Parts: sequence; C-alpha cells; structure tokens
Amino acid sequence: MVQAAGTVACMPGPDSAPFVDRPDGDLAREVASSPPGQAAAAEGELYRRFARRIRLFGVKHLHHDMAADDLAQQVMLIAIERLRAGEIRNPDEIGSFILSTSRMVATGLRRTERRRELLHMRVEAGEPVDMPRDERLFDADRVKPCLASMRERERTILLLTYYVERSATEIGEAMGMTAGAVRVARHRAVAAMRDCLEARRPA
Repeated sequence: MVQAAGTVACMPGPDSAPFVDRPDGDLAREVASSPPGQAAAAEGELYRRFARRIRLFGVKHLHHDMAADDLAQQVMLIAIERLRAGEIRNPDEIGSFILSTSRMVATGLRRTERRRELLHMRVEAGEPVDMPRDERLFDADRVKPCLASMRERERTILLLTYYVERSATEIGEAMGMTAGAVRVARHRAVAAMRDCLEARRPA
C-alpha cells in the first residue's frame, strides 16, 4: 500500500476490503480524486492487484527475484504518484499504464545491470575508468582498490555518472532513488574517492 509520497508498503491495509469488488478504473479514479495520501484503501487494493503481476513480469524478464521485487515497488510507486498528480488521463486504462511502465522500467534496469557488469569487468581487468577531469590522480592502480572499498550503491553511482555519463535523474530512475538522493550519495562518494586517492598518492 502506498502510504505517503515516495514510499510504498508491501501489503494493503485491512480497510481495503470494501474495494475488492470494484473495477480497477474505479480505484484509480478514487486515488486521482482524493487529496494525496487520503485514498489509502484504494491504493492498497491497486497494489494488491497489480504488484504480484509486475513481480511475475520481472522474474520472467529480469531473471532475479530481488530485481523483480524492486520492479514491482518502482512501478507501483510511479503509478500511484501519477494518479495522485492527475497525470493519468484515463483511469480506466490503469492496467495498460502499469504494463507499459513495467516494460519501460524493466528495460532501464536491464540496461543498468549490463553497464554495471561491463564497468566491473573493466575495473577488475585494471582498465582505467574516466572520472572528473580536475582529478589528476585517477589511474587504474589507485582507482581499483578505492572503488572496491566503496559500498555497491556509491560505486555504481560513480561509474554511471563519470563513465556512462548518466544524469542524476536517469540514475535515480534506474536505481529506485530520487535525483536528490543520487546527488547526495555522489557527493559523498566523490569525497571518499578523493580521500582514498590522496592517501595512495606516491610519496
């Protein structure tokens, strides 16, 4: 159930029972016509109906249970936020919107995973990875251990930013984060990278 803007819980609440027999379009209109966060029961029922379908779609196309769970969360968050904002013109087509969004998000997740695997292979092979031009210390011998010491999320954000040249918005959409959260994580990761590289500077 969607509880507040930007958050999705995994199970609908008990108040969703009266909505069980209502068509998908009615539930979507209920969400769209209510103040944000005030149609929790309808949101919960929409989540109950569609999250499992999205997850099955994710398992088939992403071949990973955790990725499928992430897909369901991201798609339902997008759908509920778009309904709350009145950006879905025909609520009766909510099922089609969710399916097309599932395809789009799954494609982005697959693309990101392929890039991540390629970048990790490059780092493991000792190949240099492009980073900000104002950093003259960046070479394979020092970059590799510094990247390896980072958490997976921060390492991926750095690589996607400076090698794949993706924006904070694009990275956030692919990783299930807001653009602001990506910028904060990137700022901290760059600072940590600089500290690590300075510590490894030749005497």
